[in-house]
Amino acid sequence: MTISRFFIGLGMGIFCATGPAGATDLRFSASSYGTPGLIDMPTGSPWPDGMLGLSSVLTKDMQKYTLTFQITPRIFGSFRYSILNGYDAGENRYDRSFDFGYLLMEETQYRPALSIGLRDFGGTGIYGSEYIAATKTFGDQLTLTGGIGWGRLASYGGFTNPLGIIDDSFETRPIQDVSINNTGRLDIKQWFHGDAAFFGGVEYRFNPRLTLKAEYSSDAYERETLKMGFDHKTPFNASLTYGFKNGAEVSVYALHGSEIGIRGSIPITPQKPKYPSGIEEAPPTLMPRQTQAALSWDANSVRQKNSSLSIALKDQGLTLEGITIEGDTATVRFVNGRYPAEAQALGRAARVLANQLPADITTFRLEAMANGVTTSRTTLRRSDLESLEYDLDGSWRSFARADFEDAAHSEAAPIAGIYPKFNWRITPYLDPSLFDPDNPVRADFGVQAAASLEPARGLVFSAAVRQPVAGNLDTSTRPSNSVLPHVRTDSAEYAKQSDLEIKYLTAEYFFRPGKNLYGRATVGYLETMYGGVSGEVLWKPVNGPLALGAELNYVKKRDFDQMFGFQDYDIVTGHASAYYDFGGGYLGQLDVGRYLAGDYGATFSVDREFDNGFRVGAFFTLTDVSFDDFGEGSFDKGIRFSVPVDWLTGAATQGGYGTTIRPVVRDGGARLDVRNRLYDVVRNSHTSELEDRWGKFWR
Repeated sequence: MTISRFFIGLGMGIFCATGPAGATDLRFSASSYGTPGLIDMPTGSPWPDGMLGLSSVLTKDMQKYTLTFQITPRIFGSFRYSILNGYDAGENRYDRSFDFGYLLMEETQYRPALSIGLRDFGGTGIYGSEYIAATKTFGDQLTLTGGIGWGRLASYGGFTNPLGIIDDSFETRPIQDVSINNTGRLDIKQWFHGDAAFFGGVEYRFNPRLTLKAEYSSDAYERETLKMGFDHKTPFNASLTYGFKNGAEVSVYALHGSEIGIRGSIPITPQKPKYPSGIEEAPPTLMPRQTQAALSWDANSVRQKNSSLSIALKDQGLTLEGITIEGDTATVRFVNGRYPAEAQALGRAARVLANQLPADITTFRLEAMANGVTTSRTTLRRSDLESLEYDLDGSWRSFARADFEDAAHSEAAPIAGIYPKFNWRITPYLDPSLFDPDNPVRADFGVQAAASLEPARGLVFSAAVRQPVAGNLDTSTRPSNSVLPHVRTDSAEYAKQSDLEIKYLTAEYFFRPGKNLYGRATVGYLETMYGGVSGEVLWKPVNGPLALGAELNYVKKRDFDQMFGFQDYDIVTGHASAYYDFGGGYLGQLDVGRYLAGDYGATFSVDREFDNGFRVGAFFTLTDVSFDDFGEGSFDKGIRFSVPVDWLTGAATQGGYGTTIRPVVRDGGARLDVRNRLYDVVRNSHTSELEDRWGKFWR
C-alpha cells in the first residue's frame, strides 16, 4: 500500500461516513503544504473552527501528506510527511515537520484577516520559514493576499530584514543544520531572522465549484535545485481547483514554470457527524402513572436477576446491578453497556423506572458504574420527566433540575445472581505504524479474540490474543542505534519474532478508597512489550474540573515472541498526574515521573474533545535525557486522535478507532501503555461530560 492510497482511503472512509454536506459549504482553501493558503504561499484567513483537513500533493520528485487541525478559531497546527526523491545523495528523504499559525486579527468590512505562522519548526528545517500574511475578501468571488516571509519564504526577492530596526541581530539568520540528527529542536534564534521577502496572490471563484489561484512566490527552491535538479524558472504559480459538493477539492498546479502538481484535499468536520441524532431505536414512551404500578411492580422479586425491571433495562442495553426503595425514593445502580453518551443511558434508565415503579416513587437516584465501581449519582424527579418530555427546551431544563454527586459507597442493594459475568468477542484488527523514517505506512491486519471474566464486583480477568494474517510490520530493517535501554526502539522485533500473540493477559481490581477517590491494581502481561504490576489512585470530584492521580509500576520486558517469557530488563516507573478540563472541550494533562528507560521528566498534553466524542490532541515529553542521547527527533512528541464508532455510523455503540502518530519512536520519554487508566474510566459520568452530551438524554 502506498502512502497516497492510505491517506485517500482513510480520508474517504471517514469523509464518506459524514455524508453529503447538504446546504453547508465545507469548502476550504488549502495550499500545497496542506495548510490555509494559496499554492505555496500562506494566507491570513483560517479555516472554520474545529476543521480537520487531509491533503496529498504530488509532483515529479516530491510528495507531501499533511494533517491540519484548526485547534481554535485562531490557532491551527499541522503535521506533514514529505518524500523527496534523491534528496540525500540519490537516496530519498522521508521528512517530518510541524506547522503552526495564529490569527492576529479577524477580517472585517474594512480590515483584512492577519495571521502569523511558522513552517517546519521542530523538524529538519528543510521547509523552515516564518510569515505574516493578510487576506481580504471582496464579495463572494475575489480574495487577495499579501504578506512578508522569512527563511525559505525569503529565498527569492529577499531584502534586508525590516525587524533590524528593533535589533541588528534580526538581519542575520544563523545557518541551520538540516540533517536528520538535528530534527526536533526548536531553533528559536532563527525565527524571523535574516532577509525578508514579499509574496502575494489572488483567488477567484468562478462558481461554487471552480476556483482559480495565482501567486507570486518568494520561495526559490534552493535546496531542491541543488540536490534534486529542480528547475526554478519563474516566481509565478497558478492552480485550478474543482470543489465537490461534500467539500473535497482536487487542484492542478503549474509550478515555477517547470512542473505540474496535483493536490487532493478532504475536510472533516468533527462536530458534524452524518447522524447527529443517532439511528438507534426510540426510547420507551413514558406511560401514565396510573397504569403501570399494578402491571409491573413486584416488591419480592425486584432484586432478582430476571425481574421485569432487569429485563426492561436489559432491553435498553443497561444491566441492573442493585436497587433499594426507601419511602418515595428509588436508588438504582446500573452498568451502561451500549451508549457512548452516559447522558443517554441515564435518560433510558429513568424512563424504564418511571414505567416500572409504583406511582408513589417520585425520586430516582441513578448510580452509574464502570469496571465494577460507582462513578457518580444522578438524582432526577419523576415529575420533571413527565413535564419536560415534550418541552422545546427539555434538554437544558432537565439538566438544570438534576443533581449530581459522588457515590463512593453505593446505597443500592445488590441484585442476586448478577455475578459472575463472562464476555467474549472475535473481531478483526488493524495495527498501524505510521511515518517511520524508512516507510510511511506499516501495518498488520489479523484476527483478535478477547474475553473477560468478572467473578465479583470490581474484579476483572481479561485476555486478548492476536493472529496476524497480513501486513508488513515485520519488514523494518533499521537497527536501533539508541544509547539508552531499548525500551521501544526494538518494537519491530515483536512483529518479526511472533506469530500467535498474547496482546494482554491481566487481573484487575477496581475500588473506591473514599469520597472522590478511585483505585486500580493490575497484574499480568500489561501490553505488547511489558508485563508486571501496576497500581493507580485518582482523586476526581464529580463536579470539579481538576483531577489528580498517581501511578506506580514494576515491569519486565517481554520476550519478542509475545508469549509468556520475559527478558532481563526490568524497571520501576511511575507518574504523578494532573488533569484539567478547561471547558469548551479542551482538556489538559501533565504527567511528571520516571519513564521506562529510567529517565525522569514530564509529559504535557492538550486535547480537544467534541461533544460527540471525536477527539484530537497533541503531546510532548521532556526528560533528563539530552537531545543528543535521545537521537533523531531530540524528544518525544506526537499527535493523537480518536473517532467514536457512533460518529461514523450513527449506531448506539461504544468504542471507536484511535491512534497516535509520532515523527519517530525512540527510547527517551517512553511510558508504559497500561489499559484502563482511571481518568478516562470515570470521567464520562461526571458533570462536565454529562453536560456536554446532555442533548442525548431524551434520545
